[in-house]
Amino acid sequence: MKKWGVLVLLGALIALYIYFGLGQYLDLSWLKAQHQALQELYRQHPLPVLAGYFLLYVLVTALSLPGAAVMTLAGGAIFGLWTGLLVVSFASSFGATLAFLVSRYLLRDWVQQRFGDSLASINRGIEKDGPFYLFALRLVPVFPFFIINLVMGLMPIPAFTFYWVSQLGMLPGTLVYVNAGTQLAGIESPSDILSLPLILSFALLALLPFIGRAVLRLIHRQRALSGYRKPSRFDANLIVIGGGSAGLVTAYIAAAVKARVVLIEKSKMGGDCLNTGCVPSKALIRSARLAAEIADSSRYGLECARPRVDFQRVMQRVGEVIEGIEPHDSVERYTRLGVEVVQGEGRIVDPWTVEVAGRRLTARNIVIATGARPFVPPVPGIETVDPLTSDNLWQLEEQPRRLLVLGGGPIGCELAQAFARLGSQVTQVEMAPRLLIREDEEVSTLVEARFQSDGMRVLTGHKALRFEREEGGPVLVADHQGNEVRIGFDRVLVALGRKSNVEGFGLEELGLRLTDRGAIEVDEWLQTSIPTIYACGDVAGPYQFTHVAAHQAWYASVNALFGIVRRFKADYSVIPWATFIDPEVARAGISEAEAVERGIPHEVTRYGIDGLDRAIADGEARGFVKVLTVPGKDRILGVTIVGSHAGDLIAEFVLAMRHGLGLNKLLSTIHIYPTWAEANKYVAGEWKRAHAPQRLLDWVARWHAWRRG
Repeated sequence: MKKWGVLVLLGALIALYIYFGLGQYLDLSWLKAQHQALQELYRQHPLPVLAGYFLLYVLVTALSLPGAAVMTLAGGAIFGLWTGLLVVSFASSFGATLAFLVSRYLLRDWVQQRFGDSLASINRGIEKDGPFYLFALRLVPVFPFFIINLVMGLMPIPAFTFYWVSQLGMLPGTLVYVNAGTQLAGIESPSDILSLPLILSFALLALLPFIGRAVLRLIHRQRALSGYRKPSRFDANLIVIGGGSAGLVTAYIAAAVKARVVLIEKSKMGGDCLNTGCVPSKALIRSARLAAEIADSSRYGLECARPRVDFQRVMQRVGEVIEGIEPHDSVERYTRLGVEVVQGEGRIVDPWTVEVAGRRLTARNIVIATGARPFVPPVPGIETVDPLTSDNLWQLEEQPRRLLVLGGGPIGCELAQAFARLGSQVTQVEMAPRLLIREDEEVSTLVEARFQSDGMRVLTGHKALRFEREEGGPVLVADHQGNEVRIGFDRVLVALGRKSNVEGFGLEELGLRLTDRGAIEVDEWLQTSIPTIYACGDVAGPYQFTHVAAHQAWYASVNALFGIVRRFKADYSVIPWATFIDPEVARAGISEAEAVERGIPHEVTRYGIDGLDRAIADGEARGFVKVLTVPGKDRILGVTIVGSHAGDLIAEFVLAMRHGLGLNKLLSTIHIYPTWAEANKYVAGEWKRAHAPQRLLDWVARWHAWRRG
């Protein structure tokens, strides 16, 4: 009702303006005819005339009425150059800000809700560089200022920023018009004031903020590199430190565009993902899943004895899987691609130089891709229990009878369930109130129920206090609601996240800035505080996933090689991930809990996989697909899938979100029957049913009834 009141008031003011023909007083011919009279009136009553003029100018600008140019000329004609410039400058800025606020109050919410997906990139640009864009527009008189006022009101720019940038940006144009007003007799129309050279001058002036920013970047670069001697020539275009996912992709892209690239790796090619992370863990999970299926084979009409687990053979198979994938990441393959691979521990000597294996190599740019390592907390006594991590776990030759898993995140959950299914007595301890704390609560509840059915002991809300040794073996003492709980075990697996590898290769001496989380600080282009050095992957964050590391590597390599011509901002708009437990958990975009916490308007559509034909046939009828959409629209904000093959099913939603496809598009796409992918189509169908046009359907029902006679 308040908005309607404002609309009525604005309409009434504009109607009065038209009804009384007030436009005649904002005409250049009327101003020239009354010039002497207005000057005389100002001499007799200076303050009332100044105040009246100021209020009238504010009103004309706020209502976006035609005549602001004539009003500006009048300021110079009546008050002279400096007084006119002062009063017009403030009046125009106040009026423009009022128009901005009215547009924001009446239209912004509706426009952003209706066209938010189309405006997303514009909004991000305005949030970051809004003052620069506004200043440039204000300097070029070709753009109608009233349109700028109204459009900016719809954008995410603070009102005070809009005011002071407008005040500053309109000043040169205001000066030209007010000065022209002092020579009113020679002006036949406002267009006489702006010549083509003057417009071009303003346009060049509008580039000043962007030129200034480039100059500041150049000054920052010179300051960061001062004190170092730049080589006269370079051994390579790019040096990459680290042969994991991020480093391999960086080197691959650099070689593909014919750059000379050197890749330095101190250990095994392939990094953590191949040797201690993704690959071995998934091989272990496959063996554990098969063991669980055999143990549960009676459900499928098969009578099998409980499987006897040969743990050494299981670990041998893990090694065989790694060996099967190793050629993809080998020195030989990358050498054939044109990459010079150097085995050894690299140390950055200066912004262009890396020392490795007794050699000093130089390059125009360096990319750090040193990854991360498991974080071992400083819990008292932990050094006495020889903790396992995702790094050294794969050297186990004997299966732990009692395994304690410290951590309820993705890594902890995956390995805990795998060992439980292979026959270990697993106790999982998590300080948070539930497992997988980043997911919705219903996901955690389903996962915990599944873990318990696998024979695991799940202790959430337990904080590790210390490790002790007793006659029966090591013990973890944990706090649970103020009480000490003692948990016995044979081996402990620590899965409490990962810490970026930033020590030991020269960053300290260079003074490279780090984040609060201990990762290398990078900007939107993955450039560090030293302009010649870039970083990507786990060492930089913000996401520690292999697929994100590869994604970042494209930006790091391209910006390092071609940044002098064109730079690309890293795009994190749609980041998917999966936890490979049973049932799998996959997500892209925001969760329902995040939407509520951040106050994001949303609708939830859910499809239970227990109704999917293929899931029933496979004996895997559990889980769900949950989609968050913009209220009343099919645009996808986030997706959570819990169930078998969730990590594969999420890909269709990632594609849709990345390219702006809604649920209607998914619904109209043919999916093979019977497949798991049909779950994606069915959740789109649930959304469509919830948004069916009921009034139209009522009329259609009547039409069909009429057709039946």
